[in-house]
Amino acid sequence: MRHLPLYRFDVVVLGSGVAGNMAALAAASAGASVALIAKDAPNETNTSYAQGGVAVVLGADDSFDLHVADTLAVGCGLCEVEAVERVVRGGPAAIERLIEWGARFDAGRDGQIDLSREGGHSRARIVHAGGAATGAEIQRTLDAAVSSRSEITTFANVFAIDLFTDAEGRAIGVLCKSGRGELVVFTASEIVLATGGAGQVFRETTNPSIATGDGIAMAWRAGAAVRDVEFFQFHPTCLYIAGAARVLVSEIVRGAGGKLLDKSGVRFMPEYDQKAELAPRDVVSRACFDRMVKTGDTNVYLDLSDLERDPHELFPGISRICHYFGIDIAKNPIPVRPGAHYMIGGIRVDQDGRTNVPGLWAVGECSSSGLHGANRMGSNSLLEGLVLGARAGSLAAGKSRGVPTLPLDQIVRHERTAPPKDVRINIEDMTYSLKALMWRQMGIVRNGTAISDARDKIRFWTRAVIGQSASELRSFELVNMLTLAELMATSALAREESRGAHFRADHPSTRAEWRAHSVLLPVVDATHVRAAALVREPVLEPAPSR
Repeated sequence: MRHLPLYRFDVVVLGSGVAGNMAALAAASAGASVALIAKDAPNETNTSYAQGGVAVVLGADDSFDLHVADTLAVGCGLCEVEAVERVVRGGPAAIERLIEWGARFDAGRDGQIDLSREGGHSRARIVHAGGAATGAEIQRTLDAAVSSRSEITTFANVFAIDLFTDAEGRAIGVLCKSGRGELVVFTASEIVLATGGAGQVFRETTNPSIATGDGIAMAWRAGAAVRDVEFFQFHPTCLYIAGAARVLVSEIVRGAGGKLLDKSGVRFMPEYDQKAELAPRDVVSRACFDRMVKTGDTNVYLDLSDLERDPHELFPGISRICHYFGIDIAKNPIPVRPGAHYMIGGIRVDQDGRTNVPGLWAVGECSSSGLHGANRMGSNSLLEGLVLGARAGSLAAGKSRGVPTLPLDQIVRHERTAPPKDVRINIEDMTYSLKALMWRQMGIVRNGTAISDARDKIRFWTRAVIGQSASELRSFELVNMLTLAELMATSALAREESRGAHFRADHPSTRAEWRAHSVLLPVVDATHVRAAALVREPVLEPAPSR
């Protein structure tokens, strides 16, 4: 520790997407010095790839109560009403703030913000930019706002390895590796995790390569509880062409009138739900999966030929990508299939973003705030990052009370059995094996036998990887992915019901006794290996109105 560069700030924020940037900006506005640490380039985030939009109550026929009710319905009984209320009611102010900072949202002929509708929403309330480039516009706006604040120092291409805690268990610093391969330490009295999702745990995903669940795994090792990690949302429509990266085809395409067809040209969604293509994402994903199995095809097709307006004009980004592969979206159905999209559960936090580890906060996709319940409603996630990111950043700044002293002489050694010299772990092969295993056995449709087998394999691989002296970032990422995968399998195995994004073929019904959060608490055994104790946490009922 005495030989490592040490950076001291009031608040350290890990992650530069919508939640991290909002936390940094709010903390800076509250007078704190802020380190904003980006794993890659500051604009290489899940936010940048978000195509759908921001769900916000702006229409004359809409209301906060309707937005709250829609969110609760999609969340299948696991939403925390206070969290939903706070996020929904913070929407208009958040959009107004973005516009003040220079965001350009799509407008109608009357000059007013254009509002579209997505699955699960009873009203048109989706604010978007560039058709399906909303996330990129929000990222651009927030990046510019961050750059204008002298209180914020951004560190790009810095990988966070682990958290430091003091003798009382308080988070006081982060061990990182710079883009030059050097170990560095950031220390602060308040640390905000905004590290995004974990789609890379699955073979098929819309997430960028950086989404490896690092924040959740770090928080777990530091003693933080995680909640509802069995719930992972699969987006039903990812462009599927063998060998090409999976590109999300936004839900606003179905909202504009896109129809899902099987390989025979039959529209199938009305057979599965009365809302057809506008059903919640878990319903549409399972319908697509079921149709693929029944027809023996590798995908289904999204047809835009009957849209009232030119789809090239409506969705220029999707048009450009499809054109590269020879697909004219106005004439040719787009081959699509489901892919892992959004981590619904995550680090358990309270209404303000605090974890159970003092000094540690979590916001955005890596957190479990209570907003999404068992199934995230489309376009609520950017809203969550805008509202709760700002709240956590402001409160963290208010709590910062000087830079803590790191225990420079303290060294923790864990006993491990070194592998024989001729034993080497192929990190790339094991990473792909994990992703394939999770897709097969922890994917859209699950069963107890497959989940249990997956957990056994994950534990076996974890023992092998932990025994290596890893120094490459891919090794650290793999440890994080394995850590999260085991937590997901543990929660999925315990929840013997089907609810929201978690579907058990061997327990297809929803059970009243499981209307509760699954909370995993870290425990340490004699060998210092963290294990998980699972408890059910009741959903908080709203206070009676006066």
